[in-house]
Amino acid sequence: MHFIPEELNNYVVNHSEQEPELLQQLTRETYQKILQPRMLSGHYQGRVLSMISKMLNPKNILEIGTYTGYSALCLAEGMQADGKLHTIEINEELIDFQRSYFEKSSYGSQIVQHLGDALHIIPKFDINFDLVFIDADKENYTNYFNIIIDKLNSGAIILSDNVLWSGKVIEALQPEDTSTKALIEYNSLLKEDTRIETVVLPIRDGLTISRKI
Repeated sequence: MHFIPEELNNYVVNHSEQEPELLQQLTRETYQKILQPRMLSGHYQGRVLSMISKMLNPKNILEIGTYTGYSALCLAEGMQADGKLHTIEINEELIDFQRSYFEKSSYGSQIVQHLGDALHIIPKFDINFDLVFIDADKENYTNYFNIIIDKLNSGAIILSDNVLWSGKVIEALQPEDTSTKALIEYNSLLKEDTRIETVVLPIRDGLTISRKI
């Protein structure tokens, strides 16, 4: 969904950084072989993720929801030379696909894959994070926030994807629409929690930047 006219959106993309060749290859193969390719972060949002990571220069990154690895590679571009990116995916069928592209990149040895439920995996981490990207099942966004907030360094950033949910967050809520309900509650949480400061960006399907105070 475009939140600005498509012609203007195209202008924005065309005047932003180019998409690296490896990510172009990843996109093509995802569309050829993987279900729901629209889940990719894509060129423009990927460059936004990369830029934020480069400005922050994080040592430890956490990604909740890997899919085919596009966003992980974007976030890794700003990571410190001795940093680690931990990415969690629940779909076992995607693990080998992800790894093939991680190994083609400059960050293969720094990207650690975790298979399973993020709510079970995250409490086991004995490190604090500088950057977190949440892009998984919407019903658990609030749960993810609650288990990561105390694992963030001061000044750390949480990036939350799909927070506008094709505009459904401002429409009449359908009783069976649990994803939209969860996102509305999550957006309110980010606005009201005094431990963070938050701004919502109308990028693609909505991207929230929250900074731990």
